[in-house]
Amino acid sequence: MNYISVENISKSYGERVLYTDVSFGINAGQKIGFIAPNGSGKTSLLHILAGIESPDTGEVNSRNNITISFLSQNPHFDPEISIEEAILSSPNPILKTISNYERAIKNPEDTEAMQRAFDAMEAEQAWDFETQYKQILSKLKLDDVDQRIETLSGGQKRRLALAIAILTNPDVLLLDEPTNHLDLEMIEWLEAYFARENITLFMVTHDRYFLERVCNEVLELDQGKFYSYKGNYSYYLEKREQRIEVEETETAKAKQLYKKELDWIRRQPKARSTKSKSRISNFTNVHDRAMQRRQEHEVQLELNMERLGTKIVEMHNISKSYDGKLLFENFDYNIKRGERIGIIGKNGTGKSTFLKILTGKIPSDTGKVVIGETVKFGYYSQKGIEIKPGQKVIDVIREFGDYIPLKKGRQISAQQLLERFLFDRKKQYDYVEKLSGGEQKRLYLCTVLITNPNFLILDEPTNDLDIVTLQVLESFLLDFPGCLIVVSHDRFFMDKIIDQLLVFKGNGEIKGFPGSYTDYREYEEEQLKIKREATVNKVKSITEQKAKSNTLSYKERKEYSNLESKINRLEIEKEKLEQAFATEGWDMDTINKKSQELQALIDEIDEKTERWFELGSKLEE
Repeated sequence: MNYISVENISKSYGERVLYTDVSFGINAGQKIGFIAPNGSGKTSLLHILAGIESPDTGEVNSRNNITISFLSQNPHFDPEISIEEAILSSPNPILKTISNYERAIKNPEDTEAMQRAFDAMEAEQAWDFETQYKQILSKLKLDDVDQRIETLSGGQKRRLALAIAILTNPDVLLLDEPTNHLDLEMIEWLEAYFARENITLFMVTHDRYFLERVCNEVLELDQGKFYSYKGNYSYYLEKREQRIEVEETETAKAKQLYKKELDWIRRQPKARSTKSKSRISNFTNVHDRAMQRRQEHEVQLELNMERLGTKIVEMHNISKSYDGKLLFENFDYNIKRGERIGIIGKNGTGKSTFLKILTGKIPSDTGKVVIGETVKFGYYSQKGIEIKPGQKVIDVIREFGDYIPLKKGRQISAQQLLERFLFDRKKQYDYVEKLSGGEQKRLYLCTVLITNPNFLILDEPTNDLDIVTLQVLESFLLDFPGCLIVVSHDRFFMDKIIDQLLVFKGNGEIKGFPGSYTDYREYEEEQLKIKREATVNKVKSITEQKAKSNTLSYKERKEYSNLESKINRLEIEKEKLEQAFATEGWDMDTINKKSQELQALIDEIDEKTERWFELGSKLEE
């Protein structure tokens, strides 16, 4: 079933042509990843599909009565409303039914309202959706639904927009970089959710594992032309390479024919026959084919770094807290020459703070950081480049000088350096604020590397960079001889360039792990599997000791059907309370009280889980 048809659309901004005469469709069940270089119109195409912008020519037709949700990179909300109010403003009526039920639970003395809410949940079969609703908010760390929008960080607003886009339950979901501002745990949950659910997606993302595991089709914009590949990211890479080889072969043949036809043209007298005129006309087409060439310029990175000495960085007894929340405590680490360290952990566990302490931008609460005399940091921070109104791209680089030193005493002009970073002479005179997000990140990377650091610190360097630039950056970092610390949620990127991890676990704990991110995830999954097997064996042992009945009474069946949702709600309450221990600055009396509440929740979960298994075993008889 076709949901959206794109027919012969074109889009330009002034003299800059993004694409012309483009046609494709989005059908039910397709999960399409859209790949294109930075600045080539990815976000513009999403806006056209969402109806926010119009194409210059052509049209976009949507099937009658379908719903389309769009996750933009910069969502806007009324700052005065709460998270719950923002969610309930979506068009999905089941959410309002769930909200009424939640309010009724808080006021059990109003039995009539409670009954109405219960009946509405039954009528709309909202129990499963309620579980999904709670799970999505919990996974995206949006448990406090009464929190006002104005108090949320940019990342929290982005996660709220993602939750709303999913909970709207649309026919088509349009996503612009859905994994930005998510920690690794959130990304892996979202990846599994999209891969599992029967949902129609059209998304722009630089996350290659996400493309690999979610998408069943890739749409590529390459040098103004669209190409479709019916498969995942690996299939796309294979077929793209084959396509380019065929194009290069055809261009080579056209060049040979062009030389032959050019010789013929030069030999002909002025008076020509009709047949000759036809051949002359065809010569123009041969010329165009022969002159085709791929503009496959790659970012060329080159450093004139000083050699590192024996002492690099030593951290002794480092601790840091913010507003009563402990980020890390009594941490010791000695960074050696050539180490390539990846830092991972949930949002808010102190990763960026750790980097700022390491580079001396903020002090630690305890301990000290000792930096070797030969160390020269290059720090790529999340905040990105400082945009000055009216500043052009070339002006940013000229602040470092008209000529930049390279290896072996060579130098390069500011214009030549920018060309190496894919900014042609025309683009160099564009205003910085007019660049796409990825182009600004590429320019920022250029300014970091200009200083010739021998210790690179990269805080989320992959956000908004296109895949081509990511591949070149990876190649550069693999050859980089200095020290490297990377904070990134890009698992593909981390696996390729780092060989050990610092895992920020929360509650002040940092754990070292020797290996890549995938190695760490496999280790964690194995530990979880062992724990689950122990739990299952325990429950199995308990249930085997109990007398079994082959049938369930009506009352037991009703109890069994309600137990799962009750257990899920209790698990959410438990997780929320556990999170509060890490974030709230409670006194000892409050901690004791909350500990008792937590234990009561755990006991109730165990009791209901045991009962659920007991009733379930009867059904299986």
